Amino acid sequence: MVRRMLFGAFGLLAILSLSAAMFIATNWAPELSLAELKTRWAPPPSTFLNAAGLSVHLRDEGPRTDPAPIVLLHGMGSSLHAWEGWAQALKAEHRVVRFDLPGFGLTGPSPDGIYTTERDVSTVIAVLDKLGIERCVLGGVSLGGTVAWRTALAHPSRVEKLILVDSSGYPIEPLSQPIGYRLPGLPGAGTSWLAENTLPRFLVVQGMRNVFGDPAKVTDEMVDRTVELTRLKGNRRAIVERFRQDDDGDFYLRIPDLKLPTLIIWGTKDRLVPPENAYRFHREIADSKLVMFDGLGHAPEEEDPARSVQAVKEFLKLN
Repeated sequence: MVRRMLFGAFGLLAILSLSAAMFIATNWAPELSLAELKTRWAPPPSTFLNAAGLSVHLRDEGPRTDPAPIVLLHGMGSSLHAWEGWAQALKAEHRVVRFDLPGFGLTGPSPDGIYTTERDVSTVIAVLDKLGIERCVLGGVSLGGTVAWRTALAHPSRVEKLILVDSSGYPIEPLSQPIGYRLPGLPGAGTSWLAENTLPRFLVVQGMRNVFGDPAKVTDEMVDRTVELTRLKGNRRAIVERFRQDDDGDFYLRIPDLKLPTLIIWGTKDRLVPPENAYRFHREIADSKLVMFDGLGHAPEEEDPARSVQAVKEFLKLN
């Protein structure tokens, strides 16, 4: 009996080991260099700006005479490309600046390995300083939304208006969370190693479809972009560190201190940061306008840029 139990245990262990080896072999994704990625993902008007100790991947378009340029910050696991639709719609009349935050896109990892929101705020100010932008309209989606409103709190003289798109900030219970969002935050060296050395495409597809209101709008190019940019050397380690270094705490208690015109955009089908958060932002920011988009999910700026940017155009016309 004991012998049969031992053989059974060894057999199960062998099956699990084989399964793990097959998973790693199938989803092995070695890091890529900046040189390997620039041709496809950083054609003109992309440039690289030395700021905050980083070589920041940036696109700066539209009239330089704009007294308050629009600066747009992407979300977790994303890049400046998420704003392409908005940039194309706005750049004829407005200067539009968008860049990859540390540890994302082609900006790459922070040299000192720090990935707190406070550091992101410092990076935003460093980029503004380098570009000579004294005052801007600052917008952000999800993680970028948190960076935007915390920048407005820390440096109110630099932000004229605020645009929050499905912004994080409040303690939340997601209605649904992509598996890929959970793995980097799990404890254990083995989990971290898997997160940094493998990149299952099916998880990327699942994650993107999960955050869109209409999963059919997720294109192969979007998936290719996410997979390839995440493979930039150091980016996966940076994502793991972001989860470990989360410094948001009870900062959300200061949201009512925001005293500037604020546009809040939200998808009614956002299951990652549910619409209840939109209504709370609207209640707690006195000078705010809320626009809900039926059928859209967590990324209205990318899922339906033509529709969502109209709210921005109207907001920018207000005194």
